[in-house]
This record gives sequence, structure tokens and C-alpha cells, in this order.
Amino acid sequence: MKSDFKHKVVLITGATGGIGRALSWRFATAGARIVLVDLCEEQLSAFQFQVERSGTDVISIQCDITDMEACNNCIEQATEHFGGIDVLINNAGVTHYSPFSETDMDVFRKVMEVNYFGTLNCTKAALESLIERKGMIITMSSILGKTTGENMSGYSASKYALHGLFGALRDELQDSGVHVMIACPGRMDTGLNKHAMAGDGSTIEVPGIVSEIQPNDVAEAILAAAQKNKNLVEYTGGSWLSRL
Repeated sequence: MKSDFKHKVVLITGATGGIGRALSWRFATAGARIVLVDLCEEQLSAFQFQVERSGTDVISIQCDITDMEACNNCIEQATEHFGGIDVLINNAGVTHYSPFSETDMDVFRKVMEVNYFGTLNCTKAALESLIERKGMIITMSSILGKTTGENMSGYSASKYALHGLFGALRDELQDSGVHVMIACPGRMDTGLNKHAMAGDGSTIEVPGIVSEIQPNDVAEAILAAAQKNKNLVEYTGGSWLSRL
């Protein structure tokens, strides 16, 4: 049965980034009510204003997803405004670009803290509402969560971990009415790659990102897969790899 997102409450973390913006717009055009979540309050306010002008019912909430209390407060604010959460899109993330041997332990921990534990925090905070409303969890992994790439060992590890977590969660929730989907886009030239961490934690741009994939293409693919209640969507080089 095809899922309809009209009037559904969709919460998107990392909402002001490239894929986050594309997902926000795509679900808004599908008729959803949108909760924009990110770290920078100024960027959130500006993006909320843009989305509001399209006629979408939207709010924005500043939140550090590595803080469990902040995630709980975020869900409480969204629930107070909209009554609950129907779809959680775990999109926020960070990356690094550095050889394993030259990467500080603090960089590995930061990547895991945001990509894995931050996603875990948001899911724990929203789960009660998602179960109550028989909703959906969409988690942004990466092709590097199913394969590997040089100089991105910490990032790849954090994305592999998401597959274990949400695969197990899908099994646990199979009788609850909550659907769990993992999305694995290929490499894109987005803000994530422009603000990567070097091995010492400083900010660098990941070199050599050449891709035909655009955030809007990924958002379209994710919505289409979500409408069909797919478990996994992989998208790279403008072509479907699998849709299970």
C-alpha cells in the first residue's frame, strides 16, 4: 500500500544542509507539515521563512543532536505544536577526510558522536510518538555504509553502524506499524564535503568530488521509495542500484 504524506508531520535533522533542504522541499510539496531541525538558529530561521512562503505549515527547532536532553526537548516542542511526529528523517551528519594513521582519536569520536549517537538520540526521543502514530523512520546512510573509501574510515564506520542499528530496530518494530528505511546515496558535492574534518580536526574540503548526483535527485528517490515502504534505497551515478 502506497504511503501518503499529505498532512503528515515530517521532522528532518540537518535541515539546512544540501540534502536536508532538498528533503524538506520535496516532502513539503507532497503536502507534509515540516519540522526543520539543525544547529544554526540563524540559518534555520531564514530557511523556515522560505518554506513558509510556499504555503507549507512549518516550524524550526535549534538542536544539538549529540545532546539527548536537547533531542527530547526538540520532540516535545514539535509534539506540542503539531501533536506528534509521523516521519523522522535522520539526515544530520559530519565527515572527515584523512588517512587512518593520521586521524586523531577525537575526530573518530566526533564523527561517531554525530552520525551514530546523534541519530540514535533522535530516534529514541521520537520513538514513542512514531509508534503511537504508526509512522516511519528514514535514516540517511551512504554508499560508504555498504562499501569503503580511502581516507574516510571513520565516516564509513559510522554509516556501517547505522545499518546494524536500524536493521535490528526494523526487526523489533515489525509488529508496531512503524516502517524503517535506510537510504544510501552516492557521493555528492554538498556542504558536508566542503566542511569536512582533517585528521587534526581542522576544516577542509574533500577533494575530487565529481558526481552527477544532485540533492534534489536524492530527495526525489527517497520520497518515491518511502511512498512504496521500501526498506533500502541506494542511488548513485544517476542510476538505481537497488530498491528493496
